[in-house]
Amino acid sequence: MKKNRILGFCLSQLLLLGTVASASGATAPAAPVSLDGEWELSYWPQPEKAVTDPAALSGIEVKTIPAKVPGNVELDLLAAGLIDDPMIGANVNKLRAWEGYQWCYTRRFDAPKLEPGQRAELWFGGIDCLADVWVNGKHAGSSADMLIERSFDVTDLIEQGGSNTVQVIIRPVVLGAQDHLLGSFSMGNFATEESVYIRKAPHMYGWDIMPRLVSAGLWRGVELRTLNPARFTDVNWVTTHVDTASRNVSLFVDFQTRLPFDQYDKAKVRFTLTRDGKEAYRGEQVLFAHAGRIVVNLEKADLWWPRGYGEPALYEAKGELIGADGQVLDTDVKRIGLRIVQLDLSDIHLPDERGKFCFIVNGEKIFVRGTNWVPLDALHSRDAAQYESAMKLVTDANCNMVRCWGGNVYEDTRFFDLCDENGILVWQDFAMGCSFYPQRADFLDQLREEVTSVVLKLRNHPSLALWAGNNEDDANLFWSRLQPFHLDPNRDQVSRHVIPEVLYEFDPTRPYLPSSPYYSEAVWEKGSLEQYLPENHLWGPRGYYKDKFYTTAPCTFVSEIGYHGCPNRSSIEKMMTKQGVYPWTEGRKWNDEWITKSTRRYEAWGPTMDRNNLMLNQVNILFGSVPDDLDDFVFASQSVQAEAMKYFVEMWRSRKFERTGIIWWNVRDGWPIISDAVVDYYGSKKLAYYFLQNVQKNVCLLINDPVDGAYPLVAVNDTRLPAEGTVTVTDVATGKEVFKGSYNVGPNGRQCVSNLPVMKGQGMLQIRYDANGESCSNHFLYGEPPYKLKEYKGWLDKTKMYTNKDK
Repeated sequence: MKKNRILGFCLSQLLLLGTVASASGATAPAAPVSLDGEWELSYWPQPEKAVTDPAALSGIEVKTIPAKVPGNVELDLLAAGLIDDPMIGANVNKLRAWEGYQWCYTRRFDAPKLEPGQRAELWFGGIDCLADVWVNGKHAGSSADMLIERSFDVTDLIEQGGSNTVQVIIRPVVLGAQDHLLGSFSMGNFATEESVYIRKAPHMYGWDIMPRLVSAGLWRGVELRTLNPARFTDVNWVTTHVDTASRNVSLFVDFQTRLPFDQYDKAKVRFTLTRDGKEAYRGEQVLFAHAGRIVVNLEKADLWWPRGYGEPALYEAKGELIGADGQVLDTDVKRIGLRIVQLDLSDIHLPDERGKFCFIVNGEKIFVRGTNWVPLDALHSRDAAQYESAMKLVTDANCNMVRCWGGNVYEDTRFFDLCDENGILVWQDFAMGCSFYPQRADFLDQLREEVTSVVLKLRNHPSLALWAGNNEDDANLFWSRLQPFHLDPNRDQVSRHVIPEVLYEFDPTRPYLPSSPYYSEAVWEKGSLEQYLPENHLWGPRGYYKDKFYTTAPCTFVSEIGYHGCPNRSSIEKMMTKQGVYPWTEGRKWNDEWITKSTRRYEAWGPTMDRNNLMLNQVNILFGSVPDDLDDFVFASQSVQAEAMKYFVEMWRSRKFERTGIIWWNVRDGWPIISDAVVDYYGSKKLAYYFLQNVQKNVCLLINDPVDGAYPLVAVNDTRLPAEGTVTVTDVATGKEVFKGSYNVGPNGRQCVSNLPVMKGQGMLQIRYDANGESCSNHFLYGEPPYKLKEYKGWLDKTKMYTNKDK
């Protein structure tokens, strides 16, 4: 009898194994269960010992309000009437009182019944920040990095086919920062001391472009995912060779799977490449191991090009995992572009040997016309809704690169999809800036996990052109006020070891820049002076935009440069209370709302007028005085910014390829603020946006300041085809024709069309030309400041070039 029971048990297990094997071959991938939407949010001041277990909440007085996910706690507090809108006036300062609170998100959900062999995974797109996750009162895991996705295996924690409860308890980062010992040099420029050890967007602690808004929340989506026993775990497409002339391309796809052993030697993978409905490649491989590589060679392939240089061609790259019975067990679909990106970089710029910093795509040198991409919102759960509109600003301005600044979060997949589609190269900083980060093993291990996660998520995007270690961390060591004892940045463990080691393993074909700007060993040995940097951030005195600081800057590539400009009146009236709009100053004292919008990290600092005073100084230089009328002041400030930004781009473009690119600061604000952005938080364009839009055309004619007693009239062509047309230059005030002729500039080239006589006095020249069937126009402001504001406006109106509809 006992023997029969044993035999029966063994037979039942064999049948169960057969069911598992069959299920692994027949179960289609299940759609994830979204947990976005309505949650509950409980909150309380953190006690001496932080609460990490929901069971401890019974002994604490907590309050509970409705919440939405994706979300930030401030949005839920605002919806509940507990705080005033932090976007308006000085209200953001009141959020300081909430920085010591803990938060608990709670949601009930139904879990599906799992098939044999399946696993349940709770996935979070972003948890901000120090958190413990609980399912049905059992600990699922912890998270201490806002910036990356998190997954927890909850197979043994959920009630399959029944109701479940998930809770996420979040601790305040400002108190969590006290648990970490800082090094002697961790006192940053903008980044605060409390920010360096905790992986959270640096700008949230306060920056010169963003408020102090130390948020918390589940800021990206949440899903319950069902994982089949047979599935892809990674698919990576890599282009290894491109012949631009023949369009012959070599690439490979590396894949990894999780596979039941009974599928070995029987299951297979199939990969296809399709473009415009036509299959360009199909290949299969039997799985003798869980991972492999398939090499692909294509003839007359369509290449991916950055904006202006050709079509950003995309292929659908599909992978199928096929079981022994022919059933498709899993599918991986990506859009890839066939291109090779290189960065021709030298370690130092010397007087007799210009430093190199040039992007090369498919063997073609690219002149970069770019913008810095800063946070889309101080509350990041609102980022995703703004991707399309913000990207349209970039494309309408005809940028071919965005630099994702290191004080931000890592943008989500949709952002990179849009860059792929529009031919926008992406320079991606890792999320660090203006500080010296810990060098100890625990921090380095956390950074290694973050970098790996981000690289694996983004590396298949053709738009991603460069990884940069950080924003201004090398420079920050030079600013540390410990000269001559400042630290050698080339000994930094984060940017010189951890990040490049991850990239060497997981993304070895994409360029890497240790820091922006990069202080190489050669620069360090020369005393870390800016004159030796091939790539640099040019901020300088922020006075007259034709200061020698700008006009004689030696760097080959500038990746930050900007100028302050007042927002339109309609936006000022949205971002401030009625009482705060005007007067903006009383005597020499700015009102508190204008100070907050300047920005100011702590209210207790009192007046911090320097950022707003930039506008006053710059207006005074160009126009001789500062208007008292708000509308006149807005126009004057925006005019100065517009002329400055235009001048910077033209100065760099006219020296192509002696100079190789300019990434100006910046396209759009992430908070209602008075700033260098050319479009404000509400999407209202300043005059500078229209000026930049005009001088960033693929083919552009421009006039530079006098050289040897003449104005150079220059044509630049950022396409791979020759460009030619006619050009006329007239004096705006008199209508007198100064030049009439033609231009003929070669592919990706530059031509000095003519040297024009220097005009006497002050005025404006208008350049009318045709390019690729389009009638275009540009202008040049001649003479020395100060100009009369009314006269300048009259010249601008006569050109009929710029109509700022966003007043």
